[in-house]
Amino acid sequence: MRVLYYIYQVCIALPILFVLTILTAVITTVGSLLGGAHIWGYYPGKIWSQLICIFLLIPVEVHGQDKLQKRTSYVFVPNHQGAFDIFLIYGFIGRNFKWMMKKSLRKIPFVGKACQSAGHIFVDRSGPRKVMETIQKAKESLQDGISLVVFPEGARTFTGHMGYFKKGAFQLANDLHLAVVPVTINGSFEILPRTGKWIHRHRMILVIHDPILPQKDNEHANIKETITKAYAAVESGLPDQYKGMVYNADQD
Repeated sequence: MRVLYYIYQVCIALPILFVLTILTAVITTVGSLLGGAHIWGYYPGKIWSQLICIFLLIPVEVHGQDKLQKRTSYVFVPNHQGAFDIFLIYGFIGRNFKWMMKKSLRKIPFVGKACQSAGHIFVDRSGPRKVMETIQKAKESLQDGISLVVFPEGARTFTGHMGYFKKGAFQLANDLHLAVVPVTINGSFEILPRTGKWIHRHRMILVIHDPILPQKDNEHANIKETITKAYAAVESGLPDQYKGMVYNADQD
């Protein structure tokens, strides 16, 4: 059965998805340039992600969407299990949002240009001025119910376990008085781990936890407490074999 799935993905699914990726990137780029980046920067990518899961025969479960308020901006902080995290979040979180991503992703043909046109935020850590520009762009994007998705680990896991959470997303949420929403991703690591070469069919589960509301007093203490709460919430949704932090040197 596994061999048949490999043949199917190579001969049928992946060629179709390659064409869909280019088509989605072109539609996103052109649509965003013509106006309405909030629409064209989200819905084509949402449909693309859902189609990828359908064509690769990957079942998806989503829990906790009822915990979110309509037309409210959030900062979502999911764990980063693998490449398929992108499709799970984009296709199924059910909120219009912008990604905060590494600037190196801008170099991906078609996709990088589409992300730039859609208003997704590339993190530039080359100097304090660039960091401030990144933060300012994020602030401008988080309006009219548009949310932000940040992988606070900053890199995919090698083991299925989480690394530590960097504070950037939590600092931004604190500055803008936005709730942080922990999100647990399950199954993406089994589909395509960071060191894997083949896609394996496996169920993906997205769990949206209770929002962590911003506080008004001691900023440093608030951020530290929010990180601790968010980490515990995300970890609570993982199976036992992936609980417990494992240091990932690639985060640094």
